[in-house]
Amino acid sequence: MQVFHFSAPGRTEISGNHTDHQHGCVLAAAVNLETVAEVTLNDRGVIAVASEGYAPVEIALSDLSIHPEEKNTTAALIRGVAAAFAQRGAKLQGFDAKVRSTVLPGSGLSSSAAFEVLIGTILNELFFDKQLSAVAIAQIGQYAENVYFGKPSGLMDQTASSVGGMVFIDFADPAQPVVHNLSLDLEKLGYALCIVDSGADHANLTDEYAAIPVECRQVAAFFGKEVLRDVDEQEFYAKLKEVRAATSDRAVLRAIHFFGDNRRVQQQFAALQAGDFDSFLRMVTESGRSSWMYLQDITPAGAIQHQDMAVALALCDLLLEGSGAYRVHGGGFAGTVQAFVPLEKLEHFRTGIEAVLGQGACHVLSIRAEGGVRLD
Repeated sequence: MQVFHFSAPGRTEISGNHTDHQHGCVLAAAVNLETVAEVTLNDRGVIAVASEGYAPVEIALSDLSIHPEEKNTTAALIRGVAAAFAQRGAKLQGFDAKVRSTVLPGSGLSSSAAFEVLIGTILNELFFDKQLSAVAIAQIGQYAENVYFGKPSGLMDQTASSVGGMVFIDFADPAQPVVHNLSLDLEKLGYALCIVDSGADHANLTDEYAAIPVECRQVAAFFGKEVLRDVDEQEFYAKLKEVRAATSDRAVLRAIHFFGDNRRVQQQFAALQAGDFDSFLRMVTESGRSSWMYLQDITPAGAIQHQDMAVALALCDLLLEGSGAYRVHGGGFAGTVQAFVPLEKLEHFRTGIEAVLGQGACHVLSIRAEGGVRLD
């Protein structure tokens, strides 16, 4: 029996926090944490996935319709990805997949996107003659997450995982995102990329995440647009009083964040192309401050006793002492913080983080060149 092997990486959001779902720009990178699968074909007409540490999941290829009771489950992601391939004409067959992952759920490194890209890569390689591009596989992953899983995510996570390396992505036209690869040797520049685990989990925070695109679209709707990328920024500020009255102050603040962060990502891309790493780092921290002040995705509404992300960010600020950069990582509210740490401060930084947040809370990562890939 032939065995096939596949891998898809987790991703790190370098900059552009919650800009993708408003058709904005992002910087992201695949990292050296991965979800891998060992696949064998079966004649049962089912996709059966056994993920290490989780209950087995099985879906029938004869029924790829939306199952409302599967919302927020692995089965929904598998069924959604398979449905998208079937809609494109792929002749799917059953298979068994043994899956294991070093991309921990709730880590902010997007375990769900890695899983979606993994399943999409399997289907594309085995049943669709590699017809789809990495970006198309990412779009299928987003479709599964939005429509079947029930989470209104943007396209950044899946694109970074599927394409690989470090990428600048412009989502002005989400059907055809513009993707530029960048070469970035952090070690040569004297920095380490650290992901700090705040100790809080993303579970049960779907409503917090969902409110951000909803409120951004409320502001866009005031101007007769669907997303903030299509709203004129000068007109927004000229009509700020009326927008506040028609929406909410939090929606207005989140729109302010979008305009600033979308512009900042483009400036960071230009800085990296010009070799100006210091300007890039300065804007990483600016993005984080905007996320805290305007986007408000650091502390869940009403949280007082536990403000894990805020504490993690404060620790980064204190330990870096004005050097490097740090920011909220990914969706926010829980999960992780990203930091660019000077190599000479790395041990001091790691020790300081783990003294408060626990052993293993500081992960030193590298950028992975490959996206979703068949290994054999």
